[in-house]
Amino acid sequence: MDIIVLGSEATEEDIRHIVKKLEGRGLKAHISTGTERTIIGVIGDTSKVTEEEEDSFRAASGVENVVRIVKPFKLASREFRKEDTVISVRGIAIGGRRIPVMAGPCAVENKTILTGIAEKVSAAGALFLRGGAFKPRTSPYAFQGLGEEGLRYLAEAREKTGLPIITEIMDPRDMDVITKYTDIIQIGARNMQNFRLLLEVGTSDKPVLLKRGLSSTIQEWLMSAEYILSRGNHNVMLCERGIRTFETATRNTLDLSAVPVLKQLTHLPVVVDPSHGVGKRDLVAPMAKAAVAAGADALIIEVHTNPEEAMSDGDQSLKPDQFDRLMKELKPIAAAVGREI
Repeated sequence: MDIIVLGSEATEEDIRHIVKKLEGRGLKAHISTGTERTIIGVIGDTSKVTEEEEDSFRAASGVENVVRIVKPFKLASREFRKEDTVISVRGIAIGGRRIPVMAGPCAVENKTILTGIAEKVSAAGALFLRGGAFKPRTSPYAFQGLGEEGLRYLAEAREKTGLPIITEIMDPRDMDVITKYTDIIQIGARNMQNFRLLLEVGTSDKPVLLKRGLSSTIQEWLMSAEYILSRGNHNVMLCERGIRTFETATRNTLDLSAVPVLKQLTHLPVVVDPSHGVGKRDLVAPMAKAAVAAGADALIIEVHTNPEEAMSDGDQSLKPDQFDRLMKELKPIAAAVGREI
């Protein structure tokens, strides 16, 4: 017993009764109200619920059906929610007809550079500003980010351009300072299975962008999303950013087949990061176009005014004029698949 479906005639009292029965068995409820029915997702170990107990829920007032979900990712599954989840961030929808583009530098370097990039990507049509204030790096000697100072620069750029910001969290101890500034919390590939961190962001009301791990399967990725969802934060989007394979021609292997696969398995929005997926500036545009054609709900792209001097990921960062050209070239592709940029 993983989903309890209540019909349109179900009252608030009926819903409270079901929730109380679940809590009496050590279970929790997530309520999703639609126009025709209400779905109660049962959170906890439902394997201990007997057939007789399940029948008692089925017989309760207002209940249309009781369903067991076979997949281990329950709240993220299409069985739990048939309709696509649409996440609103400062009035901008992620998961709807429009495909928003998140753009900016890999790392926040200083206020002047960040503001200049923000103004350029905004003028080109980006709807979000990305930038890392805390940077997880392969080498401990590489630039690690500006911390809260970088977050302040992001917030100031938002005030100037109107672009909501997305930035990465690396440590649960940074939750307060991150949520103070950001609009979307990013979980990087290296932290996809940092379950303590996932549970922590699950308690936040901020939307979460969960990047796929370096060598993670789609099911492992969805199970990580389940950690966040299970704590009550249902504004989760999944970001394909390439996986590690034997191929060395690109930084990673961008798995665009994951987009339609996820569309079958989950209701969560799917974002594609072609910059990290390929790691080479001249390959970002074609893969961004392919991502839109494959059904991506959003793109996240690295842009820098002077990539040669960038302190992080300059090789894969588009110059502003290249980004502007790409935004124009994406429009007809989006229109061809019934979407818009």
